[in-house]
Amino acid sequence: MKNFAYARAGTVEAAITMLGRQPNSKFLGGGTNLVDLMRENIEQPDALVDVTGLQAGGISELPDGGISIGASVRNSAVANHRLVRERYPLLAQAILAGASGQIRNMATTGGNLMQRTRCYYFYDEAAKCNKREPGTGCDAIGGFNRMHAILGTSENCIATHPSDMCVAFAALDAIVHVTGSKGERTIPFEEFHRLPGNTPNVDTNLGPDELITAIELPALAMAKNSHYRKVRDRSSYAFALVSVAAALETANGKVRSARVALGGVAHKPWRAHQAERVLNGADANAETFRRAAEAELAEARGFGYNNFKIELAKRTLVSVLSELAESGKAQ
Repeated sequence: MKNFAYARAGTVEAAITMLGRQPNSKFLGGGTNLVDLMRENIEQPDALVDVTGLQAGGISELPDGGISIGASVRNSAVANHRLVRERYPLLAQAILAGASGQIRNMATTGGNLMQRTRCYYFYDEAAKCNKREPGTGCDAIGGFNRMHAILGTSENCIATHPSDMCVAFAALDAIVHVTGSKGERTIPFEEFHRLPGNTPNVDTNLGPDELITAIELPALAMAKNSHYRKVRDRSSYAFALVSVAAALETANGKVRSARVALGGVAHKPWRAHQAERVLNGADANAETFRRAAEAELAEARGFGYNNFKIELAKRTLVSVLSELAESGKAQ
């Protein structure tokens, strides 16, 4: 790890000013991913601006019944907050499925959005990786790619986004609030992260001087009937092979509304729009759920070792939707 300067910001404005003083600077939240990347010399900032002391650490109810989650709120605090558990259970479930208790106690909401892939080629300096060093190639394509993407890939990168929390945010139509030198703006969650395309080294659409200040969850009554399921190699401290975040509202045996997102399958949390189109207005049964899964995974492509993910994603989606259809009848 190279030497770096460190400064602690007291306000959002001060943090942005401090970042601008040195070109190669990074914001530091919980550090659970950034510090690892620095140890591996993947990230080599000249300065870190600590933003954990900012007034962005609360969870509050919004007038419309939604909630606002400050960027510096710890993951464990979000998962255990009453409003989250009651109104958005899939978010609490997603957070508790990730990492370990110790990491959840340190990791921040804003930092979770900014974490980078856990692709083993990305961490291996001996491997070719367009994400780490643009233009060098992608050894995951044609290599051991069991954990890699099956949707939204490009010839330059097949890495997956590692977050569980972000899959839930994608399903819930979250909104990211950011502040930079040009002022404040909001970014729909689905537009926050990027697919690899020709620039796999660029993970998000966040500006270089912009800081995440809050995540807004809109009021969504159907989210009370929601679930997050994570399929992984072991029951704790493992990244998803496939995950499903879904909320379902049914009435008289029909799907009135659905929200679905997939994790472990793409370079970003994958909002399942094709599945939602099949679901809305259709019979709430296994046949519909399978058709929805087939539609969403129609463009999926395996790369050898990860071919199994296509069918696994379909089956997991059908299982989660079937469970929600049954629980919806009881409400």
